[in-house]
Amino acid sequence: MTETTPASASAAASYCAPEPAPRPELAAEGPFAACVLCQEPTEYPTSARGITLCPVCEWQEAQRTACSG
Repeated sequence: MTETTPASASAAASYCAPEPAPRPELAAEGPFAACVLCQEPTEYPTSARGITLCPVCEWQEAQRTACSG
């Protein structure tokens, strides 16, 4: 029988929970960037760098990448 040490427990937890990517600031008012998957308006300004997703696609992407371990 093996004992779980705090170091190995945190390593196992970090395996399924990678650090979230930095998110741009939300836009207070338009123009808003288009979602790269469905082209719906996002909560981010058009000047936001990187992949911008609308709230629905962002949630679906989180569901797909979640650890089901």
